[in-house]
Amino acid sequence: MLRFLARRLAIAVPTLVIASMIIFALQQLLPGDTATALSGEERDPEVIAFIREKYHLDRPLPVRYVLWAKGVLQGDLGESIRLQKPVLDLVAEKLPVTLQLACMAMLIALIIGVPMGVLSAVKQGQTADYVANGIALWGLSIPNFWLGIMMILFFSVYLGWLPASGYVPPSESLIENLKAMIMPAFVLGNAIAAVMMRHTRAAMLQVLQSDYVRTARAKGVAPLAVILRHCLRNAAVPIITLGALEFGQLLSGAVLTEQIFSVPGFGKLMVDAVFNRDYATVQGVVICTATTYIVLNLMADVAYFLVNPKLRRA
Repeated sequence: MLRFLARRLAIAVPTLVIASMIIFALQQLLPGDTATALSGEERDPEVIAFIREKYHLDRPLPVRYVLWAKGVLQGDLGESIRLQKPVLDLVAEKLPVTLQLACMAMLIALIIGVPMGVLSAVKQGQTADYVANGIALWGLSIPNFWLGIMMILFFSVYLGWLPASGYVPPSESLIENLKAMIMPAFVLGNAIAAVMMRHTRAAMLQVLQSDYVRTARAKGVAPLAVILRHCLRNAAVPIITLGALEFGQLLSGAVLTEQIFSVPGFGKLMVDAVFNRDYATVQGVVICTATTYIVLNLMADVAYFLVNPKLRRA
């Protein structure tokens, strides 16, 4: 297993370096000039020159990248030009919010998507299959922003059960925190559940036609044991892949959903930083997102290793 992980790390590290270069280079293509935007309405040349010098905006692009990369390796993601706060502090402040939202959304997606996919595959061509496919099509077709608005109207305006927007830290009130997060989590989890259901169904259908499944049934193994032990475990590889990718996307920030429900997560932080040309914050958030994707893919590879015996013999 150590050799397996070493090979994956040998790929992950250069990938992260290349991603950081692309992030830094593309950042410079944002329209407008940061120093001019921060200099105020008067745009005093001395103030602009001071800002350029302070944030190394007067240096060549390769030099700025090296300075930024050195800071990242030392745990310094730079300083937010707009908020005058270390980017690392902003990430530490927003990450728990987005992490909770992503975990809740992923849990909802797994609870709904995987059982529906298994049921649809086992009951192929029957009523349950058509119902599950209809629900999945609904989940794929409904835009997140529309579903979010409809849920606010129904559960907040009409019934008054849940708050329409805002965020309450769990340290203040766990109940109020869950009330505030359940709707945005369901909106995000609904779409992922639909995709998860389709992938699970396709993987299960392929496994159900395998010779070892027919052999297990011929030996009299209980149907539930065949489905859970033999089928679902062997169909788990594409589910793990999809789960890692979707979870990484959730951690990168669900912009529309966070805006609708006023959730102060990564998505809102990114939007505000782009509009204010806050280069350091955008770079910090994106490099954290890229690192998250790489780590999640590495975890998915480890899961493949544990699930698939063929990899353990490689």
